[in-house]
This record gives sequence, C-alpha cells and structure tokens, in this order.
Amino acid sequence: MNRPVRIGVLDSGVCCAHPHVGRIVDGITIISDGAIAGYEDNLGHGTAVAAIIHHLNPDADLVAIKIFDGKLATSLRAVVRAIDWCLDHDIQVINLSLGTLNPEYRNAFSDAVDRTQAAGAVIVSALEMNGQPALPGSLAGVVGVMEAEEYKVCHRYGKPVYTAPPFPRDIPGVPRERNLKGVSFAVARISAKVAETWSTDGSPSHWTGVLRSPQRTPDFLSS
Repeated sequence: MNRPVRIGVLDSGVCCAHPHVGRIVDGITIISDGAIAGYEDNLGHGTAVAAIIHHLNPDADLVAIKIFDGKLATSLRAVVRAIDWCLDHDIQVINLSLGTLNPEYRNAFSDAVDRTQAAGAVIVSALEMNGQPALPGSLAGVVGVMEAEEYKVCHRYGKPVYTAPPFPRDIPGVPRERNLKGVSFAVARISAKVAETWSTDGSPSHWTGVLRSPQRTPDFLSS
C-alpha cells in the first residue's frame, strides 16, 4: 500500500481547528532569514486553500508552510526557503498559489525548480498574473494553472497548462459570491488532483511524463 502523498501548502498558514481542514501533519513559518515554530492563519486564505485540497483529496497529508503574515505578500527569499524546506521534509507536491512578474527572480526560481525535480517533487503554481506569464508558474517543469469554469488541459508557453474552477470549498448557507475566489483555488484544486494521480501511479513518473508531452491529457481532467 502506498503511503499518503504529502502536499505542502505555501500560504498564510492554517487554522487547524477549522472543520474543513482535515489532517495537518506538520507545519512551520518561513521568513526571509529562517524559520520559526507555528503556522496559525491570521488571514484565512491558507485555511481556505487547505480546505479545498482536503475536500478533493482527503487521503493526502497536508503540511502548512506559512509564508504570508498580515497580508498576502512575501519575499523571494522566503518563497525559495519554503520550497527547500519542503524538499528537506519529503513533500512531493508543493502548492504555490502566488506568482511574480519580476524577471530578476527567474534564475532563482529556475534553480528552485531544478532542485524540486531532482528531489522527485513538483511545484503547482499560478501560470499568469494580469495576463502575463508569472514566475514560477510559467517555467518548464512547473504545473502551471489558470482559472476556468471547468477542468481541462491546454497548451501555453511551450508546455501543457491546466485549468480549474477558481472557487474554494462552499460554505453551507453562504452564497458563492460572498466567499473567496481566485486562481489560488484553481491551483489548490490541481494540487489535490496531482497528488491523487501521484498516489495512484506510485511515483512522480506519471506527472513528469505529462509535463514533457503536451498532447497527453491527464486521466482526471475532462476534455
């Protein structure tokens, strides 16, 4: 029997007491200069992201890596440190909803992607910001995600790209338009599905093959 896939949720932390979150097996707060204990969510965004991942893939082990505190912004150094922390802690799927348009960050992200692939893991990240290719989501070797009303695969920036609905888990009694919305939740949905496919396949080879073969549609995506 395969062990649960570990998904690292790089976000604003997680409120573990929330009934939608499920199993959080580990966590940390990453700052530019290092790491500190704890990962309590003060914004709610990371909790919503973790909730939709757990809803779609309840068998996965979620790890909360808090990189936002006070606002949904962080530094390049903190993000790279968080990715490397994931690789050091046997995390297979790194859910990274954020992105940047700063071309000066390209080399740092490319190196982080290379380390991730060498470790047998994968980063799932937003493909674009304001219609422009974002880093690291547009890089080769990263599962780039766009928001759309349905799951499907297309081809942009020389690689396959995946779309998913931009909604978190519904809150009973609350209209969807009053809930959060955005590409972060499309990324979270694809992370959950990547982990599901990973678990079925038993190795990262399935997803590595998908990234190399633009014409192949993953089993879980509808055409």
